[in-house]
Amino acid sequence: MNKYYLEKLDQQQVNDLTKRPAINFERTFEVVKTVMNDVKNGGDEAIKSYSEKFDGIRLKEFLVDKEEIEEAEKRIPEETKTAFKLAAKNIGKFHKAARSEGCNLVETIKGVTCFTKTIGIEKVGLYIPGGTAPLPSTVLMLAIPARLAGCRKIILCTPPQKDGTVADIILYAAKIAGVTKIFKIGGAQAIAAMAYGSESVPKVYKIFGPGNQYVTAAKMLASIDPEGAAMDLPAGPSEVLVIADENANADFVAADLLSQAEHGIDSQVVLVCTDESKSEEILFELAKQLESLPRKDIAAKALEKSFCLIVDGNSAKEKLEKAIDFSNKYAPEHLIINTVNVDLYAKKVINAGSVFIGQFSCESAGDYASGTNHTLPTYGYARMYSGVSIDSFVRKITFQKLTKEGIRNLGETVEIMAETEGLQAHKNAMTVRMRAINNSK
Repeated sequence: MNKYYLEKLDQQQVNDLTKRPAINFERTFEVVKTVMNDVKNGGDEAIKSYSEKFDGIRLKEFLVDKEEIEEAEKRIPEETKTAFKLAAKNIGKFHKAARSEGCNLVETIKGVTCFTKTIGIEKVGLYIPGGTAPLPSTVLMLAIPARLAGCRKIILCTPPQKDGTVADIILYAAKIAGVTKIFKIGGAQAIAAMAYGSESVPKVYKIFGPGNQYVTAAKMLASIDPEGAAMDLPAGPSEVLVIADENANADFVAADLLSQAEHGIDSQVVLVCTDESKSEEILFELAKQLESLPRKDIAAKALEKSFCLIVDGNSAKEKLEKAIDFSNKYAPEHLIINTVNVDLYAKKVINAGSVFIGQFSCESAGDYASGTNHTLPTYGYARMYSGVSIDSFVRKITFQKLTKEGIRNLGETVEIMAETEGLQAHKNAMTVRMRAINNSK
């Protein structure tokens, strides 16, 4: 990891540190556009062709049947089932508590009442990557809030394995989370299938889930196509920022940094440390722990794009204030605050996907089982996007009802505003009602 000293950087250099390694979508879009158009026009046959090309297998059927799911469940160890059930319980408990049923009836002026109704999106699609690390935990993170939101159809696409099956644990997670149908389709062709529908795959209205740059590009293209589907949030490679002071446990911090680095070679991890000697201790421990990781090569490449920032100041408070300030500029997907007075500094966070407070709050707890969602904005999007929640799966419809008294109280205001905008028909819609009420006296 490169090391920088905040006091030696000018504003432009600080801003440059907050930028992520660039993703060039230009070529990706060209490839994905072809896939999207072919699936849109060719349906199942195009999906089969791309599955054979990209996944190395040509399937007769995409849909996973009940027997496959039941057989997969039998092969999963009981302790694994218990772990996933507990995680599902916590995820459900957290998201259920955050559910909003809409606001109560509000009388904005005598005779005018308004309210909001919250309705689940009818059809949603979930994408679960295969890749170097299949993510059954993401099944829970997406399907559980979708179910709690009241989505009627929840379909899932995931790449087939070389033998034409789906990993047992993904099928089991989908079953306990409430997925309606599971399809063995990966990549951009899966996004296209869900966005446009095919003979086998039903069209959905919104697509969720992580993926590589081709999946991300496909979601982006689908979201701007009137015939396509909305997307959850823009996302880049996964990332974590850890703020550590002289009291931080070096073993803990190193492990937290590596837990994110092992996601992929394009992941980025950042250490913001208020103590030079502690940073050296952490980096030494990081190098030691790295050697024992099965995904060592992946993590090592991620560390090449990562950095350590040393923050100086006249007091511990000033240093930590500067550390929080840099974090808010960086806007990390995951933020771990491993310092003294941690609750005080946690309150100062304004830009982050998810925050982990104190030395025992490891990021992997949120990734799996604490209850919060791990589908979060990356690449600096935490400045303006929230992570996936139950609100991501609902629409809110507003209602209003006017009585004769409401017309009398609001009519003139509406007429004046419509007249100001030069919209005579708008004004007239109110005027004819006011006239009818007056004539009925």
